[in-house]
Amino acid sequence: MWAKFAGHIIRKRHYILAILAVITFVMGFFATKVKMSYEMAQMLPSTDSTYQDFERFKQQFGQEGSVLVIGMQEKALFELDNFNKWYDISTDLKKVVGIDEILSIPAIVNLEKNSSEKKFIPKRVFEKKPTSQEELDSLLNVVYNLPFYNGYLYNNSDDFTLMALTLDRKYLDSKDRAVLMDSTYALIHRFEKETNLTVRSSGLPYIRSNNTTKISAEIKLFIVLAILVTSIILLLFFRSFKAMALSMLIVMVGVVWAVGFLGMFGFEISILTALIPPLIIVIGIPNCIFILNKYHHEYSIHGNQIKALNRVIHKIGNAIFLTNTTTGLGFATFIFTQSAILVEFGIIASLGIFSVFLLSITLMPIMQSFMQAPGERHIKHLERKWVYSVVKQLEVIVLNHRKAVYAVTLTILVVAAFGITKITVTGNIADDLPRYDPVYLDLKFFESEVNGVLPLEVTIDTKKQNGVFKLSNLKKIDKLQNLLGEYPEFSKPLSIVEGLKFAKQAFYGGDPSKYSLFNSQEQAFIGPYFRGADETSRELLKSYVDSNNQITRITAQVADVGTNRMEAIMTDLKPRVDSIFNPEKYVVSLTGTSIVWLKGTEYLVKNLFISLGIAILLIALIMSILFSSARMVFMSLIPNLLPLLTTAAIMGYFGISIKPSTILIFSIAFGISVDDTIHFLAKYRQELKSHSWNIKEATLLALKETGVSMIYTSIVLFFGFGVFAASEFGGTVALGMLVSLTLLVAMCSNLILLPSLILSLDKRITTKAFEKESLIELIDEEEDINLDELEINANRSNLEE
Repeated sequence: MWAKFAGHIIRKRHYILAILAVITFVMGFFATKVKMSYEMAQMLPSTDSTYQDFERFKQQFGQEGSVLVIGMQEKALFELDNFNKWYDISTDLKKVVGIDEILSIPAIVNLEKNSSEKKFIPKRVFEKKPTSQEELDSLLNVVYNLPFYNGYLYNNSDDFTLMALTLDRKYLDSKDRAVLMDSTYALIHRFEKETNLTVRSSGLPYIRSNNTTKISAEIKLFIVLAILVTSIILLLFFRSFKAMALSMLIVMVGVVWAVGFLGMFGFEISILTALIPPLIIVIGIPNCIFILNKYHHEYSIHGNQIKALNRVIHKIGNAIFLTNTTTGLGFATFIFTQSAILVEFGIIASLGIFSVFLLSITLMPIMQSFMQAPGERHIKHLERKWVYSVVKQLEVIVLNHRKAVYAVTLTILVVAAFGITKITVTGNIADDLPRYDPVYLDLKFFESEVNGVLPLEVTIDTKKQNGVFKLSNLKKIDKLQNLLGEYPEFSKPLSIVEGLKFAKQAFYGGDPSKYSLFNSQEQAFIGPYFRGADETSRELLKSYVDSNNQITRITAQVADVGTNRMEAIMTDLKPRVDSIFNPEKYVVSLTGTSIVWLKGTEYLVKNLFISLGIAILLIALIMSILFSSARMVFMSLIPNLLPLLTTAAIMGYFGISIKPSTILIFSIAFGISVDDTIHFLAKYRQELKSHSWNIKEATLLALKETGVSMIYTSIVLFFGFGVFAASEFGGTVALGMLVSLTLLVAMCSNLILLPSLILSLDKRITTKAFEKESLIELIDEEEDINLDELEINANRSNLEE
């Protein structure tokens, strides 16, 4: 197949270039349609019960997680000039397009009893800006006697206060978010400048907005760094601007195709898909290195450029295809997780890898055919002494020090086994942010003041129309609120019960001691006042009770405590909730972004391990087809599993948790590292046939032949993945550094442990099945190609370096 393919590539190069140009143009068009993702990543499948509970909640009560909080702990805020500026910013922010509601001390509302009309009248405490410090202090005293707001807008224990901004989801979940946030923070920064007070910010909109901004900036940073690093390495390897420029052209076209697939499928750029462009560059360059190395090697033998290009495609086309297939499978297995964010990542990454393979195997030979034949200095890298010196040392180790190799391997396994026991599984919404990041610091500030800002929702279905306002059920809701208040990770809960307590206080003339749930006698007196509620109060009621008065909600905020602590809380809380609301009579559901994140993290970790297992099985299947020997397949997996165990141990020793961002390491690294094994065993098989099944000679020749390319590509991959260490997200940094480390260990394992095992086990693994023809046969290096029918236009454009 590859012989015919090679002939067509060279003979029909103009048509192929035209086709590739059209495809690239189309992909470029789709690439312009790609948008940033402005929503929280969907980690749970749509069939999951937790996801379905959350969707039902949003249908009944609307989307949560749209509140941006700003605040401070400054006594100076309550000085007249500063407070009036806080009053002004509260008023000005309400005018910003995209901000629906403002809740703050200057906008605080009290209830006043109108006995003649039997209704409560909402009235602002601060109807205008105070004109003196005495007036301000008097009005603040009114505020501090409203327990409804204590724990929300202020703390009686210190000088903390906050302002809650409810943002319009239409703006929050679109590119208009940037304009909304810029307008908001222009006013906040003006306030800070005028008062010399520091305003803190948090809430899901703030965290998400900052993450989106950072992701957008890091895409450009990673692409620039990946291009810079790989370009420098290519120049050092080949000492040719032409080889470097051509290789970079190929991978950049691959990037355009990959981003084009994003637009074609309608996917958005998330924290994972943002990694794809630099991944394509880093993974695509080794293809170019293999092809250039083989091309220069062939040309150095016979000096025939077209013959060399044809032999390159013919000889290593299958090997590169297989190695890209195994790498692609490492990413494609994410599709089995059924998590939207990982499915999208798996689809685009695997398609991108296949695309860059196709571009490498076609564009590189075609473009080289238009250029002048390699000069002496272009093929001088083939004689690079330091690389062959390293390979020579590896031969010495494999021949004379196999016992030491096994001893080191065994030691690594023992140490790794202990390190793996230290691994923890966790996930925090802000876990990937540096501890010095303002977003993280502000989040912890609000947690210290109001216990948390991440949404937690409890829905209670009484199963009866008007069941919510039954006094016995209201008492149960109050009891559940008190239960939630026992957990220091939860903020003060808010429900219809708190509103009824506020109303009772107003009924008794604003007496703070009356802030409690009414009894049956008081209900008879206060009840008529609710029937006279205005339209604003009715709309507010709809936010907490459904139209049939059957289902209600308790809303709270929770600290970003991580999945382990959250799981412990949920386990402890569930039976205590059931003791209040009998599960046979009520349906109580805990939901909200914090719960969905908890379950999503658990789901991802579980399914990513499954996807890793699937990747190992699929790659083992490919290798069994390639080598027709179960023993050889089993043995070949050992040097590729060892790096994974080593990396897992390092994670355990250094406290790097397994979470959605770090679990990717194993599938990615395994899919890439097994490429070296395929190259080595393919060459080993060829040398066995050429040297009368002399295992020792075949092993050493395979090591010598493949060692140089393995070292070259491993250097590219090591430094290529290392660019992710420049990220501001801890998970991305860990991904880059650990994948780099894993691939480095994999290179050593494939160049030392694998040949050592072959020599030690010799005939026990090189079975008769291995001697038979495999279903996918790699081309023998000594096999020549008939060029009689090969026609090529001799008029080439000489491209200058």
